Amino acid sequence: MLPLTEKQIRSSFINASLRERKAITLPAHFDTADWENLEFLGWRDAKLPLVGYVVTVLDEEPVGIMFRKAEGNTRSRPQCSWCEDVDLPNDVVFFNAKAGGQAGRDGDTIGLLVCANFECPTNVRTLKSLPYRGFDREAEATRRIGVLLEHVQNFAQRVRDGK
Repeated sequence: MLPLTEKQIRSSFINASLRERKAITLPAHFDTADWENLEFLGWRDAKLPLVGYVVTVLDEEPVGIMFRKAEGNTRSRPQCSWCEDVDLPNDVVFFNAKAGGQAGRDGDTIGLLVCANFECPTNVRTLKSLPYRGFDREAEATRRIGVLLEHVQNFAQRVRDGK
């Protein structure tokens, strides 16, 4: 992902009002983000614990999505829809994102189970234990990075299209 400015991030949100975009609290690690190793920039709002944000690139343009964490907890340990990590060191929670465009103005939302603090880029780069001799862990990490990017971009497309 290419480095983004604060202005680019704020203007990228496709499902947030102007007032909500102005109120966004940028992540604490914004100035030191390792942009080359991010498929998306994701963070939870320090002032609003139920709100999270993700910014990715879709069609060479930054696309931001505002999420709201669902109340309550899951009954079992779910798998993240984006990184598909089964050995997660973190919680997975259910988030809703208001759809973009008219669908969002009509109240439509799209939900998914995702890592609680959007740790997916780190999770897919963590080399897993060797399942069998000769297994190429680096190739598997590269495959997982590609799958994560595809999942995030597909979700951003669904939000943008209001589907």
